[in-house]
Amino acid sequence: QVQLVESGGGLVQAGGSLRLSCVASGNIFRLNDMGWYRQAPGKQRELVASITRGGSTNFAESVKGRFTISRDSAKNTVYLQMNSLKPEDTAVYYCDVKGAYAGTYYTFEAWGQGSQVTVSS
Repeated sequence: QVQLVESGGGLVQAGGSLRLSCVASGNIFRLNDMGWYRQAPGKQRELVASITRGGSTNFAESVKGRFTISRDSAKNTVYLQMNSLKPEDTAVYYCDVKGAYAGTYYTFEAWGQGSQVTVSS
């Protein structure tokens, strides 16, 4: 089993910053793509940012230039640095991690528990 624990959400004024962290633990051999999704009330979950094992990144158009994603492979952790936050960034943010189990040929995809980010105007 693989568990993800998120931290760092909260309430911030427009223009402020927050950093989300997501730590993976459990029977992990290797972590591959790691990413962050978000879901606002009444909307579908959408990809915010992702990062490959090699460090290649991908961002939603709405967050380009404001958000950065990074990972610390030694700590099995992915981060989302969110700057210049806007009220429309308000959502529950979920980390998503893909990888391989240790001792088997099986792969997994795991989700974090969700972190509320609220940006006030």
